[in-house]
Amino acid sequence: MTVLVTGASGFVGCHLVEALLQRGIPLRVAQRQGTDKSPHRKVGVVNLSGAGYSPDDWDGAVSGCNVVVHLAARAHVLRDVSVSPQHAFERANVDFALACAGAAAKSGVRRFIFMSSAGVHGGASGKRPINADDDFLAHTLYAQSKAVAERKLADAVRGTGMELTVLRPPLVYGAGAPGNFGALVRAVSAGWPLPLGSVTGNQRSFVSIDNLVSLIVTCLDHPAAANRRFLVSDGEDCSTADFLRRMSAAMGRQARLLPFPVGWLATGAKLLGKQDMFQSLCGSFQLDISQTRQVIGWSPPYTLDEGLQRCFVTKS
Repeated sequence: MTVLVTGASGFVGCHLVEALLQRGIPLRVAQRQGTDKSPHRKVGVVNLSGAGYSPDDWDGAVSGCNVVVHLAARAHVLRDVSVSPQHAFERANVDFALACAGAAAKSGVRRFIFMSSAGVHGGASGKRPINADDDFLAHTLYAQSKAVAERKLADAVRGTGMELTVLRPPLVYGAGAPGNFGALVRAVSAGWPLPLGSVTGNQRSFVSIDNLVSLIVTCLDHPAAANRRFLVSDGEDCSTADFLRRMSAAMGRQARLLPFPVGWLATGAKLLGKQDMFQSLCGSFQLDISQTRQVIGWSPPYTLDEGLQRCFVTKS
Protein backbone atom coordinates (compact mmCIF):
# COMPACT_ATOMS: atom_id res chain seq x y z
CA MET A 1 0.00 0.00 0.00
CA THR A 2 1.34 3.39 -1.04
CA VAL A 3 -0.26 6.51 0.43
CA LEU A 4 -0.33 10.01 -1.03
CA VAL A 5 -0.76 12.82 1.52
CA THR A 6 -1.80 16.31 0.49
CA GLY A 7 -1.36 19.20 2.90
CA ALA A 8 1.60 17.40 4.43
CA SER A 9 3.20 20.62 5.63
CA GLY A 10 0.16 21.51 7.73
CA PHE A 11 -0.46 20.71 11.37
CA VAL A 12 -2.33 17.43 10.82
CA GLY A 13 -0.19 16.50 7.81
CA CYS A 14 3.10 16.74 9.69
CA HIS A 15 1.83 14.43 12.43
CA LEU A 16 0.30 11.97 9.96
CA VAL A 17 3.47 11.71 7.87
CA GLU A 18 5.52 11.06 11.01
CA ALA A 19 3.10 8.31 12.07
CA LEU A 20 3.21 6.66 8.64
CA LEU A 21 7.01 6.76 8.61
CA GLN A 22 7.12 5.14 12.04
CA ARG A 23 4.87 2.36 10.78
CA GLY A 24 6.96 1.83 7.66
CA ILE A 25 4.06 2.61 5.32
CA PRO A 26 5.27 3.73 1.87
CA LEU A 27 4.14 7.27 1.15
CA ARG A 28 4.70 10.41 -0.83
CA VAL A 29 3.50 13.98 -0.47
CA ALA A 30 2.16 16.33 -3.12
CA GLN A 31 2.82 20.04 -3.35
CA ARG A 32 2.54 22.85 -5.85
CA GLN A 33 5.56 23.71 -7.97
CA GLY A 34 7.78 26.36 -6.47
CA THR A 35 6.92 25.49 -2.89
CA ASP A 36 9.37 23.81 -0.57
CA LYS A 37 7.50 23.57 2.69
CA SER A 38 7.67 19.85 3.40
CA PRO A 39 9.71 19.22 6.56
CA HIS A 40 9.87 15.51 5.83
CA ARG A 41 13.27 14.79 4.33
CA LYS A 42 12.64 11.04 4.22
CA VAL A 43 9.52 11.35 2.08
CA GLY A 44 9.28 11.57 -1.68
CA VAL A 45 7.81 14.89 -2.82
CA VAL A 46 5.86 15.11 -6.07
CA ASN A 47 5.28 18.54 -7.56
CA LEU A 48 1.94 19.10 -9.24
CA SER A 49 2.18 19.91 -12.92
CA GLY A 50 -0.09 22.92 -12.47
CA ALA A 51 -1.99 24.86 -9.83
CA GLY A 52 -3.91 21.76 -8.76
CA TYR A 53 -7.37 22.75 -9.97
CA SER A 54 -7.35 20.35 -12.93
CA PRO A 55 -7.23 16.55 -12.61
CA ASP A 56 -4.37 16.57 -15.11
CA ASP A 57 -2.25 18.48 -12.59
CA TRP A 58 -2.44 15.49 -10.24
CA ASP A 59 -1.62 12.64 -12.64
CA GLY A 60 2.00 12.24 -11.55
CA ALA A 61 1.17 12.53 -7.87
CA VAL A 62 -1.56 9.89 -7.72
CA SER A 63 0.02 7.40 -10.13
CA GLY A 64 0.85 4.14 -8.35
CA CYS A 65 -0.90 5.12 -5.11
CA ASN A 66 -3.53 3.00 -3.39
CA VAL A 67 -4.84 5.59 -0.94
CA VAL A 68 -5.01 9.38 -0.99
CA VAL A 69 -5.37 11.29 2.28
CA HIS A 70 -6.51 14.78 1.32
CA LEU A 71 -5.68 17.22 4.10
CA ALA A 72 -4.91 20.31 2.01
CA ALA A 73 -7.34 23.08 2.89
CA ARG A 74 -7.81 26.76 3.53
CA ALA A 75 -8.48 27.33 7.23
CA HIS A 76 -7.58 29.54 10.22
CA VAL A 77 -7.75 32.74 8.19
CA LEU A 78 -7.76 35.39 10.91
CA ARG A 79 -7.60 38.43 8.65
CA ASP A 80 -9.06 37.59 5.27
CA VAL A 81 -7.92 40.03 2.59
CA SER A 82 -9.44 38.09 -0.32
CA VAL A 83 -11.70 40.04 -2.65
CA SER A 84 -14.21 37.20 -2.26
CA PRO A 85 -13.53 35.05 0.83
CA GLN A 86 -16.30 32.63 -0.15
CA HIS A 87 -14.73 32.06 -3.57
CA ALA A 88 -11.31 31.62 -1.98
CA PHE A 89 -12.62 28.93 0.39
CA GLU A 90 -14.49 27.11 -2.36
CA ARG A 91 -11.51 27.27 -4.70
CA ALA A 92 -9.14 25.80 -2.11
CA ASN A 93 -11.46 23.40 -0.31
CA VAL A 94 -13.79 22.27 -3.09
CA ASP A 95 -12.14 22.66 -6.51
CA PHE A 96 -8.71 21.51 -5.30
CA ALA A 97 -10.20 18.39 -3.67
CA LEU A 98 -12.35 17.54 -6.70
CA ALA A 99 -9.39 17.77 -9.05
CA CYS A 100 -7.32 15.48 -6.83
CA ALA A 101 -10.17 12.98 -6.49
CA GLY A 102 -10.83 13.01 -10.23
CA ALA A 103 -7.23 12.13 -11.01
CA ALA A 104 -7.17 9.52 -8.25
CA ALA A 105 -10.28 7.77 -9.56
CA LYS A 106 -8.91 7.76 -13.11
CA SER A 107 -5.58 6.35 -11.88
CA GLY A 108 -7.22 3.45 -10.01
CA VAL A 109 -6.70 4.70 -6.46
CA ARG A 110 -8.69 2.43 -4.15
CA ARG A 111 -9.66 4.89 -1.41
CA PHE A 112 -9.87 8.66 -1.03
CA ILE A 113 -9.88 9.92 2.58
CA PHE A 114 -11.18 13.47 2.86
CA MET A 115 -10.63 15.59 5.96
CA SER A 116 -13.82 17.54 6.49
CA SER A 117 -15.03 19.22 9.70
CA ALA A 118 -17.65 18.61 12.35
CA GLY A 119 -18.58 22.22 11.65
CA VAL A 120 -20.61 21.03 8.66
CA HIS A 121 -23.30 20.23 11.26
CA GLY A 122 -23.32 23.81 12.57
CA GLY A 123 -21.86 25.50 15.60
CA ALA A 124 -24.03 23.99 18.35
CA SER A 125 -25.19 20.51 19.28
CA GLY A 126 -28.60 21.39 20.73
CA LYS A 127 -30.44 18.96 22.99
CA ARG A 128 -28.36 15.91 22.06
CA PRO A 129 -24.89 15.20 20.70
CA ILE A 130 -24.44 15.42 16.94
CA ASN A 131 -24.18 12.18 14.99
CA ALA A 132 -22.74 11.63 11.54
CA ASP A 133 -26.16 11.27 9.90
CA ASP A 134 -27.44 14.67 11.03
CA ASP A 135 -28.21 17.38 8.48
CA PHE A 136 -25.65 19.93 7.34
CA LEU A 137 -26.09 23.29 9.10
CA ALA A 138 -22.72 24.87 8.33
CA HIS A 139 -22.62 28.57 9.19
CA THR A 140 -18.99 29.60 8.58
CA LEU A 141 -17.40 29.93 5.13
CA TYR A 142 -14.88 27.24 6.03
CA ALA A 143 -17.53 24.75 7.15
CA GLN A 144 -19.78 25.60 4.21
CA SER A 145 -16.96 24.87 1.78
CA LYS A 146 -16.34 21.52 3.47
CA ALA A 147 -20.04 20.63 3.22
CA VAL A 148 -20.06 21.51 -0.49
CA ALA A 149 -16.90 19.47 -1.00
CA GLU A 150 -18.43 16.43 0.70
CA ARG A 151 -21.50 16.52 -1.53
CA LYS A 152 -19.55 17.04 -4.73
CA LEU A 153 -16.96 14.38 -3.89
CA ALA A 154 -19.73 11.84 -3.25
CA ASP A 155 -21.18 12.61 -6.67
CA ALA A 156 -17.77 12.57 -8.35
CA VAL A 157 -16.67 9.14 -7.09
CA ARG A 158 -20.04 7.44 -7.64
CA GLY A 159 -19.61 4.65 -10.17
CA THR A 160 -15.83 4.99 -10.38
CA GLY A 161 -14.99 2.14 -8.02
CA MET A 162 -12.99 4.44 -5.75
CA GLU A 163 -14.09 4.46 -2.10
CA LEU A 164 -14.67 7.73 -0.26
CA THR A 165 -14.10 8.04 3.48
CA VAL A 166 -14.91 11.34 5.19
CA LEU A 167 -13.64 12.35 8.63
CA ARG A 168 -15.22 15.19 10.62
CA PRO A 169 -13.15 16.39 13.60
CA PRO A 170 -14.03 19.16 16.07
CA LEU A 171 -11.27 21.44 17.39
CA VAL A 172 -7.97 19.55 17.00
CA TYR A 173 -5.38 20.25 19.68
CA GLY A 174 -1.74 19.34 19.95
CA ALA A 175 1.75 20.78 20.14
CA GLY A 176 1.98 23.64 17.68
CA ALA A 177 -1.73 23.60 16.84
CA PRO A 178 -2.99 26.75 15.08
CA GLY A 179 -6.34 28.46 15.59
CA ASN A 180 -8.21 28.70 18.87
CA PHE A 181 -6.11 26.15 20.75
CA GLY A 182 -2.88 27.93 19.93
CA ALA A 183 -4.41 31.22 21.03
CA LEU A 184 -5.50 29.72 24.35
CA VAL A 185 -2.04 28.25 24.95
CA ARG A 186 -0.44 31.64 24.34
CA ALA A 187 -2.89 33.35 26.67
CA VAL A 188 -2.27 30.90 29.52
CA SER A 189 1.50 30.99 28.94
CA ALA A 190 1.46 34.78 29.15
CA GLY A 191 -0.63 34.71 32.32
CA TRP A 192 -3.43 36.72 30.77
CA PRO A 193 -6.69 36.77 32.74
CA LEU A 194 -9.49 35.02 30.83
CA PRO A 195 -13.15 35.86 31.59
CA LEU A 196 -14.23 32.24 31.24
CA GLY A 197 -14.27 30.98 34.82
CA SER A 198 -18.07 30.75 34.87
CA VAL A 199 -18.37 28.86 31.58
CA THR A 200 -19.03 25.56 33.34
CA GLY A 201 -22.48 24.67 32.04
CA ASN A 202 -21.54 23.88 28.45
CA GLN A 203 -20.09 20.65 27.06
CA ARG A 204 -17.73 20.49 24.10
CA SER A 205 -15.96 17.71 22.20
CA PHE A 206 -12.28 17.96 21.33
CA VAL A 207 -9.81 15.63 19.63
CA SER A 208 -6.08 15.35 20.18
CA ILE A 209 -3.87 15.21 17.11
CA ASP A 210 -2.70 11.75 18.16
CA ASN A 211 -6.26 10.40 18.31
CA LEU A 212 -7.11 11.96 14.94
CA VAL A 213 -4.01 10.46 13.32
CA SER A 214 -4.90 7.09 14.84
CA LEU A 215 -8.29 7.21 13.12
CA ILE A 216 -6.78 8.23 9.78
CA VAL A 217 -4.34 5.31 9.93
CA THR A 218 -7.19 2.92 10.82
CA CYS A 219 -9.19 4.15 7.82
CA LEU A 220 -6.36 3.56 5.34
CA ASP A 221 -7.33 -0.05 4.79
CA HIS A 222 -10.22 -0.96 7.09
CA PRO A 223 -12.87 -2.63 4.87
CA ALA A 224 -15.78 -1.15 6.85
CA ALA A 225 -14.49 2.43 6.36
CA ALA A 226 -15.38 2.36 2.66
CA ASN A 227 -17.90 5.04 1.70
CA ARG A 228 -18.56 6.07 5.31
CA ARG A 229 -18.58 9.35 7.19
CA PHE A 230 -17.10 9.40 10.69
CA LEU A 231 -17.16 11.88 13.52
CA VAL A 232 -14.10 11.79 15.77
CA SER A 233 -13.31 13.06 19.26
CA ASP A 234 -11.49 12.07 22.43
CA GLY A 235 -14.72 10.44 23.58
CA GLU A 236 -14.88 12.70 26.63
CA ASP A 237 -16.62 16.08 26.69
CA CYS A 238 -16.04 18.91 29.14
CA SER A 239 -16.88 22.56 29.76
CA THR A 240 -14.68 25.37 28.49
CA ALA A 241 -13.53 26.26 32.02
CA ASP A 242 -12.70 22.61 32.76
CA PHE A 243 -10.77 22.28 29.50
CA LEU A 244 -8.72 25.37 30.29
CA ARG A 245 -7.93 24.13 33.80
CA ARG A 246 -6.86 20.73 32.52
CA MET A 247 -4.82 22.31 29.73
CA SER A 248 -3.04 24.65 32.14
CA ALA A 249 -2.34 21.73 34.49
CA ALA A 250 -0.70 19.85 31.61
CA MET A 251 1.38 22.98 30.95
CA GLY A 252 2.43 23.14 34.60
CA ARG A 253 0.74 26.50 35.00
CA GLN A 254 -2.41 27.87 36.57
CA ALA A 255 -4.98 29.49 34.32
CA ARG A 256 -6.24 32.88 35.50
CA LEU A 257 -9.97 32.38 34.97
CA LEU A 258 -12.20 35.27 35.99
CA PRO A 259 -15.80 34.39 36.94
CA PHE A 260 -17.63 36.71 34.56
CA PRO A 261 -21.34 35.82 34.24
CA VAL A 262 -22.03 34.08 30.93
CA GLY A 263 -24.87 36.53 30.28
CA TRP A 264 -22.40 39.42 30.39
CA LEU A 265 -20.17 37.62 27.91
CA ALA A 266 -23.12 37.06 25.59
CA THR A 267 -24.08 40.73 25.71
CA GLY A 268 -20.52 41.87 25.08
CA ALA A 269 -20.15 39.46 22.17
CA LYS A 270 -23.36 40.76 20.60
CA LEU A 271 -22.27 44.39 20.93
CA LEU A 272 -18.89 43.60 19.35
CA GLY A 273 -20.30 41.35 16.62
CA LYS A 274 -18.44 38.35 18.04
CA GLN A 275 -21.35 35.93 18.39
CA ASP A 276 -19.45 33.13 16.62
CA MET A 277 -16.56 33.49 19.06
CA PHE A 278 -18.98 33.44 21.98
CA GLN A 279 -20.59 30.25 20.68
CA SER A 280 -17.23 28.54 20.15
CA LEU A 281 -16.20 29.31 23.73
CA CYS A 282 -19.45 29.26 25.70
CA GLY A 283 -21.85 27.08 23.73
CA SER A 284 -22.15 23.31 23.68
CA PHE A 285 -20.78 21.26 20.78
CA GLN A 286 -20.89 17.53 21.53
CA LEU A 287 -20.23 14.75 19.06
CA ASP A 288 -21.53 11.21 19.26
CA ILE A 289 -18.74 8.91 18.03
CA SER A 290 -20.54 5.66 18.84
CA GLN A 291 -20.99 4.97 15.11
CA THR A 292 -17.24 5.34 14.56
CA ARG A 293 -16.57 2.91 17.39
CA GLN A 294 -19.09 0.35 16.17
CA VAL A 295 -18.41 0.40 12.43
CA ILE A 296 -14.62 0.11 12.46
CA GLY A 297 -13.96 -0.85 16.07
CA TRP A 298 -11.92 2.28 16.72
CA SER A 299 -11.58 3.91 20.11
CA PRO A 300 -9.43 6.92 21.04
CA PRO A 301 -6.08 5.55 22.24
CA TYR A 302 -5.52 8.58 24.48
CA THR A 303 -7.80 10.21 27.02
CA LEU A 304 -8.31 13.96 26.97
CA ASP A 305 -5.85 14.45 29.85
CA GLU A 306 -3.27 12.22 28.16
CA GLY A 307 -3.73 14.12 24.90
CA LEU A 308 -3.18 17.42 26.66
CA GLN A 309 -0.11 16.13 28.48
CA ARG A 310 1.37 14.97 25.17
CA CYS A 311 1.06 18.56 23.86
CA PHE A 312 3.64 19.83 26.30
CA VAL A 313 6.11 16.96 26.58
CA THR A 314 9.56 18.09 25.52
CA LYS A 315 11.02 15.65 23.01
CA SER A 316 14.66 14.88 23.41
